[in-house]
Amino acid sequence: MLDIQVDEADSYTVCRPVGELDAYTVGQFRDALGELADQRYLLIDLSSVPFMDSAGLGALIGGIRRAREAGGDVAVACSRPTLTRLLHTTGFDRIVPVTETVEDAAAALDDVAATVDE
Repeated sequence: MLDIQVDEADSYTVCRPVGELDAYTVGQFRDALGELADQRYLLIDLSSVPFMDSAGLGALIGGIRRAREAGGDVAVACSRPTLTRLLHTTGFDRIVPVTETVEDAAAALDDVAATVDE
């Protein structure tokens, strides 16, 4: 079972999946990211995801691609060492900022916004 929480912060939207991201739940995650693709700045918090397989990683990459195609940007927060290792090993952290805390991910989005506004 996957629960997806969406919260609005001052300058960004937080998408927080809670549960495993795998072949059984990835459709729900993909749909949620699709609905959020028009958000200017999206922070995806993976701290409540105990497991993610290749299907989950693919949905995450697809969601980032859609957000960028719509002119937005994305940062990921992940405090789980196994998921962080997966994101680093696959090179995911070279396409979007991957931080340990939501606060650090928000700061990364603020940095992007400051660069865009210059």
